[in-house]
Amino acid sequence: MLIDVTTPQHLDDRFRESLGALPEPERRRDPAQPVRDGAALTGHQLLALFDAQVTSRQLDLAGRWLRSFGEGFYTIGSAGHEANAAVAAALRPTDPALLHYRSGAFYCARAARAASEFPAADGDEATPTSGVPEPAGAPDDATSVAGDEPSDEQATSPDPFPVGGAPTAAYQVDADGTAEAVPASADPVADPTDVDPAAGGGAASGDPAFGAVQPDAYAAAARDVLRGMVASAREPLAGGRHKVFGRADLAVVPTTSTIASHLPRAVGLGLALERLRRVETAGRRDGADAPPRSPWPRDAIVVCSFGDASVNHASATAALNTAGWYDHTGLRIPVLFVCEDNGLGISVRSPQGWVERTLRARPGLRWFAADGADPVEAYQVAAEAAAWVRRHRRPAVLHLRTVRLLGHAGADAESAYRSAAEIAADEARDPVLATARLLVDAGLATGGDLLSRYDERGWQIRRIAEEVLDEPKLATAAEVVAPLAPRRPARVAAAVAEVAARAGGSGAGARVEAFGGKPPELAGPLTLAQSINAALADGLLAHPQMAVFGEDVAAKGGVYGVTKGLREKFGPARVFDTLLDETSVLGLGLGAGLAGLLPVPEIQYLAYLHNAEDQLRGEAATMQFFSQGAFRNPMVVRVPGLAYQEGFGGHFHNDNSVAVLRDVPGLVIAVPARPDDAAPLLRSCLAAAAVDGSVCVFLEPIALYHTRDLYEPGDGEWLGQYAEPGGWAAGHVPIGRARVYGVGSAQDVTILTFGNGVRMSLRAAAVLADEGIGTRVVDLRWLAPLPVADIIREASATGRVLVVDETRRSGGVGEGIIAALVDAGYVGAARRVAGVDSFVPLGPAARQVLVSEEAITQGARTLLAR
Repeated sequence: MLIDVTTPQHLDDRFRESLGALPEPERRRDPAQPVRDGAALTGHQLLALFDAQVTSRQLDLAGRWLRSFGEGFYTIGSAGHEANAAVAAALRPTDPALLHYRSGAFYCARAARAASEFPAADGDEATPTSGVPEPAGAPDDATSVAGDEPSDEQATSPDPFPVGGAPTAAYQVDADGTAEAVPASADPVADPTDVDPAAGGGAASGDPAFGAVQPDAYAAAARDVLRGMVASAREPLAGGRHKVFGRADLAVVPTTSTIASHLPRAVGLGLALERLRRVETAGRRDGADAPPRSPWPRDAIVVCSFGDASVNHASATAALNTAGWYDHTGLRIPVLFVCEDNGLGISVRSPQGWVERTLRARPGLRWFAADGADPVEAYQVAAEAAAWVRRHRRPAVLHLRTVRLLGHAGADAESAYRSAAEIAADEARDPVLATARLLVDAGLATGGDLLSRYDERGWQIRRIAEEVLDEPKLATAAEVVAPLAPRRPARVAAAVAEVAARAGGSGAGARVEAFGGKPPELAGPLTLAQSINAALADGLLAHPQMAVFGEDVAAKGGVYGVTKGLREKFGPARVFDTLLDETSVLGLGLGAGLAGLLPVPEIQYLAYLHNAEDQLRGEAATMQFFSQGAFRNPMVVRVPGLAYQEGFGGHFHNDNSVAVLRDVPGLVIAVPARPDDAAPLLRSCLAAAAVDGSVCVFLEPIALYHTRDLYEPGDGEWLGQYAEPGGWAAGHVPIGRARVYGVGSAQDVTILTFGNGVRMSLRAAAVLADEGIGTRVVDLRWLAPLPVADIIREASATGRVLVVDETRRSGGVGEGIIAALVDAGYVGAARRVAGVDSFVPLGPAARQVLVSEEAITQGARTLLAR
């Protein structure tokens, strides 16, 4: 009977009916042998795949059951995509995986692989983990074939520096079906074919009926997923904050979006892993005592999955293009993209042939394709693709044809956009049923055996679902935000002091050499641009894992010369140019940070950041929040921005919009206005990234880069001295602390401002001082978190507050400052001077919409006249 919607009950009934109708096998096949002639899969492996697929299917049914009485909060399932279990089986459990939301079977198979419960393929050595010796026969050098290595010239292209990582843990299953991490030094993976089938290990060695289901890695994986569905605080990665497929000891990195936003990170991670591997190899050749290592094995590859509709998204386009671009330049990025194509993006069909044509046309990407309805083909092609990427260290895409069962999610009415015949055709291609048919055809089980297994797994998962319902939920705001953006100011200050001690002690000679014999503290007063340049150089000296990159930052030294000379000092491995794509620039940073590096990417102008802001919001800022700190992406993003450029402008180069940044929870935003503040603020950001995994935006006022004077031409009062290392600790600027300037008596009015507003306010304060008005000018320095304590203290000192906000009146920084005053119970007078709600026009017209010194002066006078 044809129906116009696939319900959980219908899908379950149809599957059970189909299993019951399978004929008795004509002969019994040895499960240690291939399931059919020429197949790469053995009977043991096919049985294990079936277990992973059935577990995933039962999780989908459990999710709908939980939702039916309001206790489940996630119903996007994996039904129809269970072929991705074969992809997990073809990979190593230490290959970092970034998965989309239909990856239940992949996750279950990965858990079994890591727990030694998935039968090994021929030639598949004990799973290597970080800190564990390489598999036998692995070469010391790159595994690329002849001709695949880049030339010496190519090898000096983007090449982030490494830092060691913690060993990856194995996955040990307790008696109740939960999983705990065990040290990587534990006993290597045992032969899964030794598992007693009566113990429910998932790989039968004798009787293909393989006994009753017992707690195992599949049950542990199911408990993880179910905890996510019910928002349990005991969910092992996100802790009830998000439904993710992720677990640190399974090398499954959580993805916080489903529309390909994780693909740029995957490219960045692949580039970082390859660079780490090469640097480690070079260290071995040079006889280094302890060459740095990646958190993952030296020959690890990155896998990331996404749906067919996502191939059209800008993030996917950016990632695929960047992978091909780097491959074209001779750099290697070992990433396997897996496009799971069910032909639909919610209700919108992918045009016939479009996905294949799109993927095959991508330069620099090797294309593989497999039918998910054939587990033998899916496994064999996935294994070939993974082996190709691992050997050549180059990107490839696996186009895996799938179907979608149960609709997009629980509320999806398929009848609105699909015919009954289309739904029935997908059901006929059910990948779990395809695996069951092959098991019976191969003589490895009967339909009754498989139905019993299916039912046993179903009851096991139902019991686990009932258990997790009673687990605690996040109950307070403090619990929710605890892992969002940890702040340990004492440790950050200590890190700055340690850097200073090295720079002035054991590293003093290297520092003098790096600066050509004249360190910046001896160079005289510096401009803002010169101070930032010197601070970046000191940062590269202090943090060997730090890399500076972006459009035009290396050869040109930046559009404004801020990174000039850094490549010459530290080499193209640590200071390099990227392609022109902001999404990919941030994606490279995200991947590098995940690999343990300290990336400092530059977005050339603030306006350009808006092209890629979701990489900060959806990927960077959420990583610690959705992994309880198990994963993090430390990063300091340099962004030249704000307005007031003379003779060069328009809204793309004079952008005063920072609202989108201030709206991102946990993001740190620093705005250096004075040269003598630039280096301390940058050191604080670098230390916070290294210590706390902070994601920082260092917003540099372009108009102040080369400013020298404050009051009169030639006075040089906007220049600043660069502190010697001995003064760095004493001059440390904690995140969220302002700077106060007193002009005149400083008793009459308080001006709260930042960036270009600091210079304009100091000039206005000098005019007011001539009128007998004393002013406190407060440079906020940090737009997130705002220096609230300093704001309240300085506002209360005069009882009159003028907020000078060079951003826009609506959605600008001033709104947050006023709100902070109100929330603190401030009862004095307050007034705002802010930019007009307009884009910044070209030429002199810009003065009509931006804050001026005259407006500041008049605003202060108006306050005093009240």
